[in-house]
Amino acid sequence: MSRIFLSALLLATFGCAAEDEDDNTDPEGAKALLATVQADDYRSWSRAPGYEVRVPSKGPHSIDVDIYVNDVVVAALAGASLDEWPEGSLVAKDGFKGEKLEIVALMEKRSDGWYWAELSGSGAPKFSGHPSICTDCHRSGDDFMRSFDLP
Repeated sequence: MSRIFLSALLLATFGCAAEDEDDNTDPEGAKALLATVQADDYRSWSRAPGYEVRVPSKGPHSIDVDIYVNDVVVAALAGASLDEWPEGSLVAKDGFKGEKLEIVALMEKRSDGWYWAELSGSGAPKFSGHPSICTDCHRSGDDFMRSFDLP
């Protein structure tokens, strides 16, 4: 196998997992967003379409995931066709390895676009703000949402 082909294959396979120095630009914001969704008991929110139970991850967020959406997303899903998710949309993803919570990944639609935060299972920020590790993968989804489509 040629080195060029192997390099391209590795980049395609692991491209979403590449880190760069801008991937944790707002650790305090990540902690604040986690506190907000925890105060709202995000695990009591509706499950994302297709994620009504814990399922194997289709991305880099652990082995199995639970995905929750707030009422703004639920209302958007029940409404007319949209070009983008409304401001205030929140998505929370718990990533597990066995029964151990490894990560909490959060997305919040704000006036300037999506804000991403990924924290360890203990709440330590790993990625936050508009990190390339998130945007590079999520740009392939409808308005940066990869788990389910716009209505």
